Amino acid sequence: MEIIGIIKKLFDVQKFNSGFQKREIVLTTEEPYPQNILVEFIQDKIDLLVNIKPKDKVKIFINLKGREWTNSEGIIKYFNSIQGWKIEHYSRSTKTGDENKTSITSSSLSSDDFDDLPF
Repeated sequence: MEIIGIIKKLFDVQKFNSGFQKREIVLTTEEPYPQNILVEFIQDKIDLLVNIKPKDKVKIFINLKGREWTNSEGIIKYFNSIQGWKIEHYSRSTKTGDENKTSITSSSLSSDDFDDLPF
């Protein structure tokens, strides 16, 4: 899946004692009712954001993730996250109507990126 919009905010990298790290951004969509979408980049994917700054128009390739969690009272809750795995600067040419995309970085996907596939 992919989403196109303007970078509204870039948060600092969050590092955890376990070695896990992530960086979140807010992307504002360009539609009649713009949405502010929080997208997270995890582990080595945070390096994709090095050349990204607020107000850049980008296309982000995403995976939707969902998980179930049971709290201490035994109540089951569900959480969703949007994880970016590729990002490109995005512009539309007004002369030809063609889309011009400049890839920031492309990274190869490993089997870890698809750990929730049923096969």
